[in-house]
Amino acid sequence: MLTELLTTHAADLPGAVALVAHGEQVEAAAVGSADAEGTVPMARDSLFRIASLTKPMTAAAVLLLVDDGVLKLDDPIARWLPELAAPVVVRTPGGPVDDVVPAVRPITVADLLTFRCGYGLAADMTLPAVDLLLQVLGHPAAAPRGLSPDEWLAALAQVPLLYQPGQAWLYDTGSDLQGVLIARVTGRPLPEFLAERLFEPLGMADTGFAVPTAALGRFTSAYRRRDGGFRLIDSPEGRWSTPPKFPSGSAGLVSTADDLLAFARFLLAGGTIGDHRLLRPESVRRMTTDHLTPPQRAAASPFLHGAGWGHGGAVDVEPKEPWEVAGRYGWVGGAGTAAHLVPSTGTVTVLLTQVELTSPDPTPLMREVWTYAAN
Repeated sequence: MLTELLTTHAADLPGAVALVAHGEQVEAAAVGSADAEGTVPMARDSLFRIASLTKPMTAAAVLLLVDDGVLKLDDPIARWLPELAAPVVVRTPGGPVDDVVPAVRPITVADLLTFRCGYGLAADMTLPAVDLLLQVLGHPAAAPRGLSPDEWLAALAQVPLLYQPGQAWLYDTGSDLQGVLIARVTGRPLPEFLAERLFEPLGMADTGFAVPTAALGRFTSAYRRRDGGFRLIDSPEGRWSTPPKFPSGSAGLVSTADDLLAFARFLLAGGTIGDHRLLRPESVRRMTTDHLTPPQRAAASPFLHGAGWGHGGAVDVEPKEPWEVAGRYGWVGGAGTAAHLVPSTGTVTVLLTQVELTSPDPTPLMREVWTYAAN
């Protein structure tokens, strides 16, 4: 049935991989091709740029450090990121970037995890502070950032906050800050820490910030829609064939459907893999619990569509659609990917495509796969 569902969208996509798991029962399907020319058949183990599905994994890594006792949620991040020790905030969100006031309190680790650190993308991307943020750092969906993590942070420090710490939910930048924080706290590159502490224990052998040469044959091409067809924006031998200068904790990873299933099952199991515990149950609950106030959710609706935000992903708070269940956790990546889990039912849904999204709204195929998984 899942194969038939994907096949009905064959004209819309070069190919797709989907996976629906109910407990130990798993249904997977791969249709079409990994390239628009149809020369490489799509397979269950095809590799995809997962974009913002990176965010939950980065958040889990921060919580590993919290569980280790190295970080506390209320720690000011300036201890490790001194560039942000004295942030300033624009007096009004629509005001000029040089009309600022001091932040009323420091930015904390919890602020980064809940996306309420004052930095990030807003529904109105023309706001002067958001425009400056994009000028300084580049758009998250654009070409790879040529800055090192230290250079990136120094650049960010020149941008005022759009809101006071804790005041409002803003998208994306918080996850990149989490990635830089992990590297500073541990004294290790983010890819190295994630591989050792998360991916290797979970058996996520295909997840990383670059694709090894031996695996390039399984790596899908990436496309953008154009004139009823597809324009190639990255080939298997392109951006992800070498390690990045800036390993993005927001959108830097590649992965497979089964690796994403392994990560989801780890969360469903309360932070364990087999007999080995990686995260405390309390930390997993923090990840998958909404931390936003109703006004913050309402202001973030262009991105969250009424959902709340945990750590690294959205959390459904009320059932408005057939697939929405209170506590459903997950996110959608701008590269055309989605992964969700439902703690109350043990359901995991993964959909991987290689066509860039044009808006924060879920695609018709995403909606159909989610509805299918909910039945």
